[in-house]
Amino acid sequence: MAGIDNKVKTTNDLELKDRLVAINRVTKVTKGGRTFSFSAIVVVGNEDGIVGWGLGKAGEVTAAIAKGVEAAKKNLIKVPLLKGTIPHEQLAKFGGAQVLIKPASHGTGVKAGGAMRAVLESVGVTDVLAKSKGSSNPHNLVKATIEALSELRDPYTVAQIRGISLEKVFKG
Repeated sequence: MAGIDNKVKTTNDLELKDRLVAINRVTKVTKGGRTFSFSAIVVVGNEDGIVGWGLGKAGEVTAAIAKGVEAAKKNLIKVPLLKGTIPHEQLAKFGGAQVLIKPASHGTGVKAGGAMRAVLESVGVTDVLAKSKGSSNPHNLVKATIEALSELRDPYTVAQIRGISLEKVFKG
């Protein structure tokens, strides 16, 4: 199911592409029998440093995906990128899922699986090494990956926070 891409135009003129990470059919048992519905986790991004995730639940798959896309547009984050990769190594955890992302040299590609790959490609990373430890639950993997990306800082931000010049950041 992963890998379905659509282009979406948002209100503030960001060209966002959505990727379906996982669809889950859920059942509610009632007095009258079983009622089926669908939950979809969706990642949206402009492939240039902006990414968000959303969860949609509905009676039909298409409606669940549409709700997921709308939810994802509401929690977008900005991620610093350096020449197609991330600025530094980052470890993050959400629930039982633990995620490690490392910068990689040009030409490496996105070395990540499933839910992590969808998030990293949506944000616009072209070269990265990623490892997921613990739970492989797509919901927790997406949230852990977004958490890791939100904790990334570029050298300019580090220099500003420390109150030093950009050259001093790289010297040590």
